[in-house]
Amino acid sequence: MATLEIRRLHVQVEDKEILRGVDLAVGSGETHAIMGPNGSGKSTLAYSIAGHPKYTVTEGEILLDGQDVLAMSVDARARAGLFLAMQYPVEVPGVSMSNFLRTSATAIRGEAPKLRIWVKEVREAMACLDIDPSLAERNLNEGFSGGEKKRHEILQMSLLKPKIAILDETDSGLDVDALRVVSDGINRARVTTDVGTLLITHYTRILRYVQPDYVHVMAGGRIVDEGGPELASRLEEEGYDRYAKGVAA
Repeated sequence: MATLEIRRLHVQVEDKEILRGVDLAVGSGETHAIMGPNGSGKSTLAYSIAGHPKYTVTEGEILLDGQDVLAMSVDARARAGLFLAMQYPVEVPGVSMSNFLRTSATAIRGEAPKLRIWVKEVREAMACLDIDPSLAERNLNEGFSGGEKKRHEILQMSLLKPKIAILDETDSGLDVDALRVVSDGINRARVTTDVGTLLITHYTRILRYVQPDYVHVMAGGRIVDEGGPELASRLEEEGYDRYAKGVAA
């Protein structure tokens, strides 16, 4: 059973403080939705956990199974079981999707997967996400549609089997069909690998397909409200205005 613990986390970018004391715990098999308006600190939280050098942790701690995440390099965090699906997946010219996936799996598992088994594993995972097999030999994300990029992020998650997956606005830019496929992939990973999921989103539409156990509202760099799925339904009706006014006050 894996647990990600975030305690009193303060983060700044250059001289501006973005996170102002975030406390959160995510366990194996749990799905936590992080919601809130633009600029509330949702993506900052995601990239701080992953170790992006742009974000400076000035106070607090992040622990994975009791181990100090902040003392780890970015690649060590991935090997320890953290996974980040980016809001805007980058293109990597000269590196095919298939080579990227196998290299990543080798780094995480500590040895190269046996080729015959690996090919079967990848094909099955791609089929579940309705990914065109020809994409495997194309440069990573180069010329991919928004939906193809997001499906590839979930493909990585399903193959790398992290302990904790942080999904930063995975639903952005997806049409209804792609959203269902991606959501099915997230749900499948939870059932088959017991991954703990931190799902960052502005909107409730993905939560119609991926049922959260907990919903947290961020505003002004803090978690200002928490609840179950019913909180997401309330946000659909009421929006974020009352939280934004509360922070301003």
